[in-house]
This record gives sequence, C-alpha cells and structure tokens, in this order.
Amino acid sequence: MSDTDEISEAIQMLRAVSTDTLAGLLIKEAGMRSRAAHGVRPLNAECCRFVGPAFTVRFVPLREDFGDRASMVNSNSALYGTIDTIPAGGVVMMDMRGDTSCGGLGDVLVAALIARGVAGLVADGAMRDGDAIRRMKLPVFCAGIAPAPVGRALFTAGIQETIGCGGVMVIPGDIVVGDYDGVVVVPRHLALELGRKGAERDRVEAWVRARIERGEPATGLYPPSEATVAEYRRLVASGELE
Repeated sequence: MSDTDEISEAIQMLRAVSTDTLAGLLIKEAGMRSRAAHGVRPLNAECCRFVGPAFTVRFVPLREDFGDRASMVNSNSALYGTIDTIPAGGVVMMDMRGDTSCGGLGDVLVAALIARGVAGLVADGAMRDGDAIRRMKLPVFCAGIAPAPVGRALFTAGIQETIGCGGVMVIPGDIVVGDYDGVVVVPRHLALELGRKGAERDRVEAWVRARIERGEPATGLYPPSEATVAEYRRLVASGELE
C-alpha cells in the first residue's frame, strides 16, 4: 500500500474515532501524553468535526518595520498568495504563540478556505469576525476573538514548517482530528494503526455503555478488559452484534 493510500484509509477510519479515544490510545500505545491542543475551543459546537493532514502556518512577534508585510495576504509579504495554495482536505494549524490580542484570519479568508475545500482551522490565538465565522461551514477552533488584524502584534513568518500549536508539536502532514471535546494531533506514521484500533475501541465502549445503562455493574466492564473485548469480538463474528 502506498503512503497516499495508507493515509487515505487512515483518514476514513479516524472519521469515526473520538478525540477522547485517540488521546487515550496515544498514551497507551505510544507513550505520547502531549498530543491534545490546549486552550482551543470550537466557535460553533454544531460544526466542529474534522479530520485531515496538517498545513502549518508560523507566526512570530511583529517587528514594527515589517508592519507592511505582516500578513500573508499583503502583497509585500514573501508568503503572498499562500492562501490559494492550501490543499483541499487539509487542516490549517496556526502557531500564534498564544496571542489573543489580534485575529489570525477573518471571514473573507475563511470563505477562501471553504472554497478550497479545507477541512478545518485551528489557531492557538484569536480569530476576527467571530460571529460571521461561527455561522460559516468550516470547523474553526481558536483561543478567542479579537477585532484587531494580525499585524497588530504578529508577523506571518513561515508555512509548512514544524510548529507548536496549543502546546503540541505539529509537523506538516500529521493527521489532525477535531470534535466537540478538542483537537488531537496524530503523528502520520501512527495514523492507520490508531484509526483501526480507535474505531473498534469506540464501538466496544458504546456496547459496554449500553450494558451499563441496562443495569449491569460497571466494575469489570469498564474500562474494557481483554476478556470483555474478546466477548465483543465473538458476538460480532457470530452476527449477534452488527
């Protein structure tokens, strides 16, 4: 299987896996305790589910004599035109250094991302035009809303570089998953394995929850033991469970 096919399969599987499950599996399977972004929340709880490879944008503190090229949509910027190169299906990850005094993007540029087929946007800083973006069809996670443009405090310094976003190291191409509970960044080489394990884990937990809701004791059922998982697999194989 090619890398492209593997990632495509991983993304399909991860669509059915919660961020809670992924965060737990990353700790259990890979010893990775720092893969959930801190301090970011969805602008719209009804539009917050996404999966896709990371497209990274790095900001640094603004130096005043660079103010005329602070934004990547300013014609003086070395990154001018970048907004129209972001691939469909990607998740834009913005390293804003946790600065919420200015907005990284506004509604017009979010509209451009939607037109390109971008899957999601995550920033550990603020967004502009919060109410307008909240009503648009793009999952957006951020740390706040600010009316000032990005050039008030930050300079767009690079794209497709290793960044930190919400305290998480993000490498371009890592698979990013978002839902109501938050954002988890899955290293690319673990995406398929965790997609497979995560999909089954969520199904097992739904089955366990249903049993507990019917009155069975939680002790011994949750967290699911190897015996519980084996019973679930047996029932699936026999056709007693779908």
